[in-house]
Amino acid sequence: MPLAGRNHAGGMAMRLRVARKRLSDVDRAAATSDAARSRNDRLFVVLPGVVAAVAASICGAAIVGARPAGPEVRERVLAPLDSFRRSARVPVPADNPMTRARVELGKALFFDPRLSGSGAIACATCHQPALGWQDGLARAVGHHGAVLPRRTPTILDVAWAEPLFWDGRADTLEEQAKGPLSAPQEMDMPPGQAAATVQSIAGYRKAFAAAYPGEPITVETMARAIATFERTIVSGIAPFDRWLAGDRDAISPAARRGFALFNSPRTNCSSCHSGWRFTDDGFHDIGLPGTDPGRAKIMPDVPVLDHAFKTPTLRNIAERGPYMHDGSMPTLDAAIDHYARGFIRRPSLAPEMKAFTLSPGEKADLIAFLQSLSSRDPRVTAPIPYR
Repeated sequence: MPLAGRNHAGGMAMRLRVARKRLSDVDRAAATSDAARSRNDRLFVVLPGVVAAVAASICGAAIVGARPAGPEVRERVLAPLDSFRRSARVPVPADNPMTRARVELGKALFFDPRLSGSGAIACATCHQPALGWQDGLARAVGHHGAVLPRRTPTILDVAWAEPLFWDGRADTLEEQAKGPLSAPQEMDMPPGQAAATVQSIAGYRKAFAAAYPGEPITVETMARAIATFERTIVSGIAPFDRWLAGDRDAISPAARRGFALFNSPRTNCSSCHSGWRFTDDGFHDIGLPGTDPGRAKIMPDVPVLDHAFKTPTLRNIAERGPYMHDGSMPTLDAAIDHYARGFIRRPSLAPEMKAFTLSPGEKADLIAFLQSLSSRDPRVTAPIPYR
């Protein structure tokens, strides 16, 4: 299970051990994460809905007498099945415990466009629940229609996803929540003005008193509330999860064959898309064209991080196109073609990137597996704004 202990440069360090054994680079990368890692002592919150869904899935499989799940094609596996079993425990920082009052306050802030300089953009403008907590665009659109250089990443299962942003520049959700608020091209709201706006609204004053009694209304406290709400955004039980729990008929034979391909040395997909969220939370150069340095802008002394971007989760991936950090792949079909043979070869290219060939049927199987990662999540609607 991905935990805070493997966050920050942890996923990257694992990547570096493979990448040309540049041990001096690994040491530098690890040193940058020591301070951040020490801040991340975690508590855990169990989400009752997830537990109930898992239990229902397992019990249902037992009732129908389902056989144990497993790959049905002759492919050597990279990772054991158990490594893909999801967790029902949400990591929560000890200095920002989750409470109902904080979740409700964070949700109100998340959907409130009054926190932007234009009064028209909220966090939910780019992270829309109906679009997989993204915006469906190749590039994000910010303040006054500015087109940003990267695609909006999903915040689905973001509680496990630290460090954050495509380049990992935010160590925690609390830190990430502050970034877009004041960024000139995004929400363009100076921190002091954001706090003053919230302070001027009676409903917010009451909500903050309940959520963070005795604490002032500041951008830091606002970010803590938003982060608390974002930790509740957890993907539901997908057909793949039911299959792992023992319901053999939860996914199609094509999806089972596709998973075997995905988890084989032949495609090498699960080398980076690992664990129950199908991400190692590391940073990899996957050979996309362009001049964006990615993680190297944050850690310029680590050569293998040039053009490296964070491995995205594959949960609900079929509904979250277009793909890649720059939105350059319109479909899953195009994304698979890139990994198979379309990548640029350069010194920083991740060693996990190896060309492969799939028949049309095998590609269809792989897409069927990716579609089996989609869950029917509860509908999330915007709250009534505080007055």
